[in-house]
Amino acid sequence: MRRSGAAAAPMAVPGAESVAETGAGPIPAPAPAAVPSVRQTLRTEFPFQLPRGYVDESGTVHQDGVMRLATARDELVPLRDVRVQENPAYLSVVLLGRVITRLGTVPMVHDGIVENMFASDLAFLQDFYRQINAEGHTRAAVQCPHCAEPFEVELGGSRLGES
Repeated sequence: MRRSGAAAAPMAVPGAESVAETGAGPIPAPAPAAVPSVRQTLRTEFPFQLPRGYVDESGTVHQDGVMRLATARDELVPLRDVRVQENPAYLSVVLLGRVITRLGTVPMVHDGIVENMFASDLAFLQDFYRQINAEGHTRAAVQCPHCAEPFEVELGGSRLGES
């Protein structure tokens, strides 16, 4: 079908048919693929609850805390610490003192706090550190196959001895 009137001759576009040849309007550019606008955020802090709890000098028990993801610096700086050089087992105490950002109402968490924790709490924190830093997360969102109710499951065993 030809258009009538004094229209100018269509311009040739390489690889495309002219408007006059197809009888259609200009060839539209392909639409970009629909990309969901879901922006994933990196979770960098993880809450925890100590099995026993840290007891401060006034006798207050602190169980709830937050640990952040470790950076390369967090793992390198303790290697220069004299205590770690003399006793490599001290590495986890210094490292945990750097990555625990909150512990109950303790104003500042440091390696001196960590070294005064019960052994079971230290073991818990070492396992928790491994879970969030080596595996990337500790929980996964799942859905019940029967009722379709969403819930979370622990992936890396939160009790001592589990993995």
